[in-house]
Amino acid sequence: MNPGVVYALLAFFIWGLFPVYFKALHSIPSLEILAHRMAWSMLFLFIVLSVRMQWRWLGPVLRDRRLLARFAGSATLLSGNWGIYIWAVNSGHIVEASLGYFVTPLISVLFGLALLGERMRPLQWVAVAIACAGVLYLSWENGRPPWISIALALTFGGYGLLRKTAKLGALEGLALETMLLLPVALLYLAAVSLHGDSGFAAASLGVKILVVLAGPITAIPLLLFAAAARRIPLSMLGLIQYVTPMLQLLIGVVIYREPFGGPQLLGYGAIWIALAVYSLEGIARARRN
Repeated sequence: MNPGVVYALLAFFIWGLFPVYFKALHSIPSLEILAHRMAWSMLFLFIVLSVRMQWRWLGPVLRDRRLLARFAGSATLLSGNWGIYIWAVNSGHIVEASLGYFVTPLISVLFGLALLGERMRPLQWVAVAIACAGVLYLSWENGRPPWISIALALTFGGYGLLRKTAKLGALEGLALETMLLLPVALLYLAAVSLHGDSGFAAASLGVKILVVLAGPITAIPLLLFAAAARRIPLSMLGLIQYVTPMLQLLIGVVIYREPFGGPQLLGYGAIWIALAVYSLEGIARARRN
């Protein structure tokens, strides 16, 4: 098997198990989990970059104000996406969160159309229309739009857009984003500690260990993803990515017993059909090219 397929499957499988990980940290407030995730990720990335002696990129980057501004934007979107997702998992909305990552590829297509001047092909328009119908049906059935799904799709789609137009490797880009977020995270952790509100300080040893592991748990799948992207076609990578929301959906329904009946199946079914149309059209086009 192509090693890239293995790397991609491992990355998306790890991301798919995130609901189980964050549920284990439910005793700690979501915002504090987010701050710890930034802090321990930075420590892990510092170790990796030091071992690989991979710091030469930092000097030129720090002198490029436009690049820093772009990465400040991507860091903000990434932290927003993380924070919404952590809150959603620990508030019993795993199923709705999974919908956000099903819809993200189609949001990325719309961003490309609106902001990068890309053209949508006829079958892509069909896929977007079917997905919109599914989201509208779920909104009508639930009595409200799926705000969590929409927020996750918009923040992650926007993050992908900024990273697409800011050239920096996966490891270096994540390190820079984490550096930009770290001061805010450390200030927040210091504030909750001084006020005696730290969930981390009151947590059990097992939970503290899981929090510290947020560093490698965040960085390793991103590095696997970067390695996979260099080895397999983008169309194949796009198909494999649906492992993540499918696992999250199954975990929400089977393990945590979140509601998923006929109406949800109908709405999700429309979105799955849209993704199938979108993916198959992309594969056919890639083969022709």
